[in-house]
Amino acid sequence: MVRRPVAWIVAVVLFVEALGVVALNWLLGTVVDNQQMSLAGLDPDVMSTSSKVSGFVFGLYFVLCGLVALLVALRDRPPVGLGRVLLVSAAVVHGLLGAFSWGLMGWHAFLFMMVVLALIVLLLMTYDLQGRPEPEPADVTQGGPKGGDGSSLAPPTPSTS
Repeated sequence: MVRRPVAWIVAVVLFVEALGVVALNWLLGTVVDNQQMSLAGLDPDVMSTSSKVSGFVFGLYFVLCGLVALLVALRDRPPVGLGRVLLVSAAVVHGLLGAFSWGLMGWHAFLFMMVVLALIVLLLMTYDLQGRPEPEPADVTQGGPKGGDGSSLAPPTPSTS
């Protein structure tokens, strides 16, 4: 089966991506603080702090998504509830980041975002196929399909007496 390895890969990628986002925002905040940069008159300390805090918040978001993928890999069951919502939102975020990264950073960053998006969607879709009930075959020897109590679902035949 491909489900569990994909879930493990998604978990690892999201954990690494969380560390990368935190490190990148921390670096940007430090550069803004050291250079005393200002954007439209904003205080450089506020810009530095907000960059660092947003990096931690976004990193925490990716860690939560990675934990959901890790639980899916460990339990071999589909994500449900909030976990499913987190993975779907992570897929949307990677689609948007991929679109922005094409113009800002080039096709390498776009390709990475699309690979992560494809892995998340593959994780969601493979477990969706598992959750669907298989149709019960019709029992032709006993007059058609059976109900939950074993009785025939076929309409009664009218008597000709």
